[in-house]
Amino acid sequence: MPGPPGAGPGHRHGLPSRAVPGSPSPPDAEARLALHLNHWLGAWPPPTDGSVLIVGSDLRTKPSWDGAIRPLVGVATPNGAVVSVAPSLVDAARRVGRTLAELTQGLPAALGHPDAVLGTGIFRWSVAPAPLPDAGDWVPPDDPRVPEWLWPFNGDVLIAWDDEGRYGAGVGRKQHDQWGHELSVGTEPALRGRGIARRLVCQAARRVLDDGAVPTYLHDPANLASAHVAEASGFPDVGWRIVGMWGGSIVDDR
Repeated sequence: MPGPPGAGPGHRHGLPSRAVPGSPSPPDAEARLALHLNHWLGAWPPPTDGSVLIVGSDLRTKPSWDGAIRPLVGVATPNGAVVSVAPSLVDAARRVGRTLAELTQGLPAALGHPDAVLGTGIFRWSVAPAPLPDAGDWVPPDDPRVPEWLWPFNGDVLIAWDDEGRYGAGVGRKQHDQWGHELSVGTEPALRGRGIARRLVCQAARRVLDDGAVPTYLHDPANLASAHVAEASGFPDVGWRIVGMWGGSIVDDR
């Protein structure tokens, strides 16, 4: 389980301070993350005793960035977690337990999804992206050159072109709210190994910060390539995890 709010020297809003020397960040960047998590989940920060705070949010009953409804979203730190469900299901969820280990066993069924699995992925964010050069152009998602995987994103997408001017790599922004924009990156096989993905992520992260939000980056723990891109782009793993339900009728977007 993930990592840490803590109150103490160098911490604000329950967030560890992680500015990178030589890469300035807005003075309120970490405050944006706290605002995003409080709005997206319905409460923040989490408990500090290792338990899970289960809260209700109307956002769990409404379409999210791609039009899909995600009935459970959570963020966990090493010290505790917040798990958000529909308001009508809070009591049923709390009866399952107050730790992630307990919730893993029975929460999907309690929420009406017995075939789904409760799992976690890596949750990263950056307030100071690495100072790498830009690598792409911002275009609308309905640009005919944009590949299908980027069509659902609810904002402009960032594209790097190959030597013949065709799509080679791209980043989409999942604009969860005005304070938190999640980045997703993909690169065509012919362009891999050139450092294009990390440059695109840094470029996109700077745009998000300029737009008044904080960039986040989520990935499966087994996706080492994605982890390497994140680290090189200024998105360290501080032990935080995204909590979600996958499988069955639930959208799988880890």
